[in-house]
Amino acid sequence: MKQLEGKIAVVTGASRGIGRGIALELAACGADIAMLDLSDGDAAKATLADLRALGVRAEIYRCDVSKNDTVTEAAAAVLRDFGRVDILVNNAGVTRDKLMIALTEEDFDFVTDINLKGTFLVTKAFLRPFMRQKYGRIINISSVVGLSGNPGQANYVASKAGVIGLTKTIAKEYAARGITCNAIAPGFISTDMTDAMPADAREAMLKTIPAARPGTVADIAHTAAFLASDHAAYITGEVIRVDGGLAM
Repeated sequence: MKQLEGKIAVVTGASRGIGRGIALELAACGADIAMLDLSDGDAAKATLADLRALGVRAEIYRCDVSKNDTVTEAAAAVLRDFGRVDILVNNAGVTRDKLMIALTEEDFDFVTDINLKGTFLVTKAFLRPFMRQKYGRIINISSVVGLSGNPGQANYVASKAGVIGLTKTIAKEYAARGITCNAIAPGFISTDMTDAMPADAREAMLKTIPAARPGTVADIAHTAAFLASDHAAYITGEVIRVDGGLAM
């Protein structure tokens, strides 16, 4: 039996990158997948097809995680269609990088509304079902820069540091109800965005990583699958760095 067989997972921002990798890994472990995405375009449909090819049930739900009404509607639809949810992965995130002096209020709000407020809204939407069933695995995707800071990313860093604080608070409030809440803090992960970096900037970044290589989406996905499983039943409130030693 696969370690997540019979479980139902919600993954936000599952169309591409880390979210896609996590959704596919959870599905490979046997979980059915509800994708919450801003768009149901080509990328989302391609991920959906790949999930179904693994033999699990998978559906897409249009959802802007920064808007409470769309989150509430999507959560209700998932619970109606699947009957319950066991695992929630809050992955949806954006960047809008500028030095602090150049950041506008709109830049700050755009990033924090999706990365932090979105994590709050989606988690809250599924908390009561988790409480009723006395079981839930919540996995929030933060970042090592939420621990260390990073020039040119004040809005992103603030949002990811906020996710860490939110994770620890949820863990303390709901551990006695069978709900765990942990965060993953990825380091420099090879994605379409990082692959497009200038070669010199990429090389400079690699020199700061003790493991001497970028991480892969699979590195994050395997960690998420572990936290989603019963092997991690006594782990809550943790921030697991998956960064090759970058933030030691």
